[in-house]
Amino acid sequence: MILQALMLTLRLAIIVSAILLVIGLPVAYWLAYSRWRGRFFAEALVSLPIVLPPTVLGFYVLVAIGPLSPFGRWYQSLTGHGLAFSFEGLVIGSVLYSLPFAVQPMAASFASVDRELLEASALLGASGWRTFWRVVLPLAMPGVLTGTVLSFAHTLGEFGVVLMIGGNIPGATQTVSILIYDQVQALDYAAANHTALLLLLLCFVLLTGLYGLRRHRGWELR
Repeated sequence: MILQALMLTLRLAIIVSAILLVIGLPVAYWLAYSRWRGRFFAEALVSLPIVLPPTVLGFYVLVAIGPLSPFGRWYQSLTGHGLAFSFEGLVIGSVLYSLPFAVQPMAASFASVDRELLEASALLGASGWRTFWRVVLPLAMPGVLTGTVLSFAHTLGEFGVVLMIGGNIPGATQTVSILIYDQVQALDYAAANHTALLLLLLCFVLLTGLYGLRRHRGWELR
C-alpha cells in the first residue's frame, strides 16, 4: 500500500511540476516586466494559495469541477467520468495550490536580470523571443530550477487540498500524506512513522540536491 501511494504521489508531483513549469514561466515573466499599474492584483491572486487554508481552496475547486458546475458537466460529457474524486481533479487542485511556489522564485529571478543586457540585446537586433531564450532564461535559471523543485516537493506533501478534491481512494487518489493520516487514525504509529520518514527523506534529498547544485554552479540565492 505504501508503494502504491508513493508511486501515485510521485506521478502527481511530476505532472504538476511540469504543468507549472509551462504555466509559471510566462506568468512569472509577465509579473517581472509588466508595467500595468494593477499588476499587484495579479501578484495577490497568484500568492493567495499561500495564505488560504487548504480546505477553503479545495472546497472552491471541488465546487468548480463538480458535476453541478458547467465545467464539470462538460468534462463528464467529454470523458464519461467526473473530475471530482479523480486523479485529474487532484492535478487541477495541486496546480492551483502550488502555483505561487513555482511563480514567485521565477519572477524574482527574472526581475534580477540586468535591464542593460536586455537593451544591449535589442540594440544588436535580437528579437524579444531570442533575447528571452539566450539572455533572460539562462540568467534566471536559478529561480526557474528553484520554482520547479519547490512545486514538486510541495505537491509531495499536500494534504488538505488533496483530501477535499480527491477523497481517499486507494490506487486512485490516496497520496502518501493521506496514507499517513489513515495510519494514525488506525493507531498504527509504527507504519505512520515509516511512511512519514520516507516522505521526509525524499523531500530532504530534493532540497539538498537543489541547494547543492546552486552552490556548485555558483548561483546566488534569489
